Amino acid sequence: MKTSPNLTDIAIKYGFLVLMAGLIVFFGMMADGFLSPFSAVFILQSVAITGILALGVTATLVVGGFDLSIGATATSALMLSSYVMVVWEMNAASAVILCLLMGMGVGLVNGLLVVKMKVPDLLATLGMMFLLVGLQRIPTEGRSISTGMALPDGSTAMGTFSDAFLMLGRHRLDLFVPKLLPLSVVFLVVIAIAVWVFLELTRHGRLMYAIGSNAQAASLAGTNVNRYKILAYMISGTLASVGGILLAARLGRGDVASGNNLLLDSVAAALIGFAVLGASKPNAFGTAIGALFVGILLQGLTMLNAPYYTQDFIKGGVLVVALVFTFALSGRGGRGRG
Repeated sequence: MKTSPNLTDIAIKYGFLVLMAGLIVFFGMMADGFLSPFSAVFILQSVAITGILALGVTATLVVGGFDLSIGATATSALMLSSYVMVVWEMNAASAVILCLLMGMGVGLVNGLLVVKMKVPDLLATLGMMFLLVGLQRIPTEGRSISTGMALPDGSTAMGTFSDAFLMLGRHRLDLFVPKLLPLSVVFLVVIAIAVWVFLELTRHGRLMYAIGSNAQAASLAGTNVNRYKILAYMISGTLASVGGILLAARLGRGDVASGNNLLLDSVAAALIGFAVLGASKPNAFGTAIGALFVGILLQGLTMLNAPYYTQDFIKGGVLVVALVFTFALSGRGGRGRG
């Protein structure tokens, strides 16, 4: 006999979407211009990079892992792409390819540390984070990369960012209003759909969920658990490098401090995704909505002139509430549960 859902079930499934809608209404009433197209463009542009990195985190959460190195990987891609074009004077295609290979390599090393060396995922990726944070500063002795900068050997960097590369982060498409939709948002949508299709509709994605739910049972069923875990970390590293490329293209310089908040915002988006439609598991759709929520929250707080040091506090509070609705009230918690 089919029972009607009670109030708690409805709150678990739709509570977060109601919260996001209420947040939009609140900021729309309290902050002049929040509901304008220009504010929407700013939110979407900020969400794009965070969302792409968060989708990488989601891939590792699905297999029961976690990647703390995504922010450092993205910043390393930012610095590498800048160094390739400004110092080595190579073209945009070379910069993009090298950054993607770097991201895949970082993910591969993370995966091998976790599955072959048996290093706990948090420790392995934390160590990689510190390694990359130090490595990305060595070539320029901690300085940002820009045309005309003095290099440690006394020479001058004469290369420039190509227009084709800058277009990745700055170009806007015509959508209802001319030059409204940032190209980077298109990348986010395409990547989110691809990750969703892979995780939800393919055999490989279902096996990854099975590994996150019970790796031993998945192994006994014939699944190559180690291979899929390594694949998850390689996906995470590659998507982090994509985020770094887009950030470099938006800034037009290699600013080593520009990725400071990428890790926290991306992790928040991925974890908030657990609460979307009561999924109680990592999922691409929820992660994309979580990234949008983080963007709306930060844009609203900025337009209300909230002190910068309160934003992480408020963001953390919202994350805790979302996870309480997801796990404590539902009683269905479990990282990577399929």
